[in-house]
Amino acid sequence: MNADELIGRYAAGELDFNALSLSGINLNGADLIGINLSKSDLQGASFIFAYLSRANLSQANLIGTKLSGTNLNQADLHRANLHDTDLHGASLQAADLRSADITLANLLDANLIDADLRNANLSGANLTGACLRGANFRQENRQYVANLRGANLAKTDLRGVNLTGADLARVNLRGANLSEAMLRDVDLSEADLTGAILSGAFLTEAQLSGAILVGANLVNAKLERATLCDVDLTGANLHNAILPDTKLSKAKLEQANLTAAKLSRADLSRTNLRHANLTDANLIDAYLARADLSYANLTDANLVRAELSSTNLMNANLKGAKMPDGKVNS
Repeated sequence: MNADELIGRYAAGELDFNALSLSGINLNGADLIGINLSKSDLQGASFIFAYLSRANLSQANLIGTKLSGTNLNQADLHRANLHDTDLHGASLQAADLRSADITLANLLDANLIDADLRNANLSGANLTGACLRGANFRQENRQYVANLRGANLAKTDLRGVNLTGADLARVNLRGANLSEAMLRDVDLSEADLTGAILSGAFLTEAQLSGAILVGANLVNAKLERATLCDVDLTGANLHNAILPDTKLSKAKLEQANLTAAKLSRADLSRTNLRHANLTDANLIDAYLARADLSYANLTDANLVRAELSSTNLMNANLKGAKMPDGKVNS
């Protein structure tokens, strides 16, 4: 079937075009709202600036398809193959992308607000500048996890997104906005979060070993029992962050803002906290073996039962701090 025949039949009221072989077809700018192309072979087809809102493209073969600027709002792309597809500037608001293969796809500046991406494979995809506010990546029964490993999410808008249990290892999230995002049990090991906004984010039990968070905003972030070994948080803002029972051994926190941070029982062994601001921080039962707190500001910090026997406190400000023995330093 060629493009003219399909458009003619659609204009006559026909919507069902499922399981057809339409590879390479050119439907640029076509108005095909609500069309059923499920299970069709659309490899290499072109739908640039086409209207495919509420279209059924479930299980369709869209490998290498050109969908830049296409309107796919509320489209059904469940289990579709979008490998290496060009979706630059496409609108996929509230689209169903569950279990879709979106590997190596170009989603630069795409609109994915409220999209359902549960179990989608986005590894290696380019999501630079994309908007994913309210998108759903949520983990279900530990068997329904989105794979974003190695994806480019630089400067992406991920405010309030649910990424529970998602695989974000080695992902580029430089400058991304993840404020209030649900990131519980997420794997962010070796991810680049330089300058990212994570204020109010939920990172309970997240894996962040080796991640780069230089200059990141983690104000009011929840990081209970998270693993942050060897993480680079140089100059990061962790004001009022909740970090009890976290593993921060060998982390770089030089010049970080940890004012009023909750670090009870945290493992801070061999951590670099030079020039860090820990004013009013809660460090009860914290483990600071061989940590470097030289020139740190610990004014009014609570260090009751903290392990400081091998800690470097050279030129640290301990005015008003409650020491391990419970005595207040004058």
